[in-house]
Amino acid sequence: MCGIAGIIGKGEQNKELIRVMTDAIFHRGPDDEGHYVDATLALGMRRLSIIDLEGGKQPITSQNENFVIVFNGEIYNYKALREQLIKRGYKFKTHTDTEVILHLFEEEGSACLGKLRGMFAFAIFDKRKQKLFIARDFFGIKPLYYYVEDGRITAFGSEIKSILTIPGVPRVVNDEAVMNYLSFQYNPLKETFFKNIFKLTPGSFLDIDLAQGTFIEKRYAEFNFEATAKENNGTEISEEKWTQELIAVLDDSVKHHMVSDVPVGSFLSGGIDSGIIAALAQKNLKNRKLSTFTIGFDEVTEAREAEVTARRIGTSHKAITISRKEYFKELPKIVWHFDEPVADPSAAALYFVAREARKKVKVVMSGEGADELFGGYNIYLESYARRRLMVVPKFIREYFLRPLAGSKLSFRGKNFLIRFFSNIEDWYIGNAQIFSHKEIGDLWKGKGGPRLSLAPLYHKVAGRQDSEKMQYIDINTWLPGDILAKADKMTMAHSLELRVPFLDREVQNFARNIPPSLKWKNYTTKYLLRRVADKLLTTEISRRKKLGFPTPVKKWFDASQTELYTRIVKNTYIIEHFNIPIIEQLIADHISGRADNARKLYLLLLLALWHDIYIGKTMVIR
Repeated sequence: MCGIAGIIGKGEQNKELIRVMTDAIFHRGPDDEGHYVDATLALGMRRLSIIDLEGGKQPITSQNENFVIVFNGEIYNYKALREQLIKRGYKFKTHTDTEVILHLFEEEGSACLGKLRGMFAFAIFDKRKQKLFIARDFFGIKPLYYYVEDGRITAFGSEIKSILTIPGVPRVVNDEAVMNYLSFQYNPLKETFFKNIFKLTPGSFLDIDLAQGTFIEKRYAEFNFEATAKENNGTEISEEKWTQELIAVLDDSVKHHMVSDVPVGSFLSGGIDSGIIAALAQKNLKNRKLSTFTIGFDEVTEAREAEVTARRIGTSHKAITISRKEYFKELPKIVWHFDEPVADPSAAALYFVAREARKKVKVVMSGEGADELFGGYNIYLESYARRRLMVVPKFIREYFLRPLAGSKLSFRGKNFLIRFFSNIEDWYIGNAQIFSHKEIGDLWKGKGGPRLSLAPLYHKVAGRQDSEKMQYIDINTWLPGDILAKADKMTMAHSLELRVPFLDREVQNFARNIPPSLKWKNYTTKYLLRRVADKLLTTEISRRKKLGFPTPVKKWFDASQTELYTRIVKNTYIIEHFNIPIIEQLIADHISGRADNARKLYLLLLLALWHDIYIGKTMVIR
């Protein structure tokens, strides 16, 4: 695991600039550094040594010296690929997965991406053709950003802060990204919070012609649902066989994700996702106890549930508790590590549990991706609840319930009624919607910008059930934009590698064939995965409601937080672009108990902190 960076077309300045860029991401790889510099470009990396500790120094140059690679990530099937390449005549000077990617690219070009089982962002320089090839993994587990200047890509990196070290790169706020952030709680756009700095789309690669200054971005893979698998005789596969096959697929994934030359631990919440991963990891360790870690807060914790799971599977478990004071003290540093704000309160929980885990291990596994692949969010059950309402006589629905949904009355279940009489495409944007489109129009001064259109994604799953449509939206937006962004940034803040066995090539191939009846059965989320938990953990554990490191922000934003509220309403960007009286009313309503505005205030606080750190530079992070 590493952090990578590159700069194109600066000539003699390259040597100095690339070192500054990699110094900015020291936390991603404190064990080593490496650079390649010529008149055309410079490549750099910071290394966190996980595989081939002594011989894995980067950049790595091919035998014929025509190709140079810098790589961030892990390839879990690299040993098998290495053997295949040796049979084809390739010679290796290291035992790293990095060199495997390099030779595989020499052999197959961009087609090599279909053979890589793992998480990655890498850049390969082809000296003869004067081309740079940059690729990102299927789900977007590892980040990759690039800067466009006058139509040319002139820099890239694992983090935006690396690109910002280059003289002349402006720090101009992308207002459109901010407005979308108000809806989604993260930025779902390709362009980041910084104008002209972009994210490479998951499952995509860039092919850059250094001589001409042109580039193309191409999608090499994306998730899609397949027809439900059947037995050879055409009969439906039984629930028990689905369960056993899923256990086998997950066990294989965990084994591959445990390939490492350093100890591997695991995060452990009170739910089934991390519990399944930890149970399979412990089974495969055999001779030692797996180190597991969880976190709680003074006001809310799932430490007891995690401890029950840890005892059940026999791990060496550590739980920590964080106070409100420490949470808010570290929040500016958390925002700095994110590069652009992600207003998910559980992200900070990951920051603290990663800090604790790093004291004992260099690598941890976690359960990210299970909810998206296997149907774990309660909102996915809504289409089933809608079916129940359909049994109500039509005249009651149309002449009583529909007007009630459109009335100004406030009552429990009103939002469900509103959604019932709406198309899913009109209201579902993903797992979190903080401010509605109308609220943003009131909050934002002047003309508001458009919200990201999800119509192209909905078009691709037009024939699927509503629950699978929601699942597909989350896999393509929420998963890379929130879940994986916080997983990567919060762990790498402490030089800790996070691995996500659910987001494995073979697991996703299995998951996309699961019929809806086994994802959501008896009004139960991720039904099939719970059957796996029945066998690997206990029935009690498998029936737990989803938690996932809960954070008590509602209780924390009380009358005592005057300093935080002041930071929001006094921030220069917010003053310029937002209607302050509306924000002050949000604060007053929350403190008085008239409304729960904690998530909205948290989102605005992170925006203010981000602006103070990166644009206003009124806060210095050390």
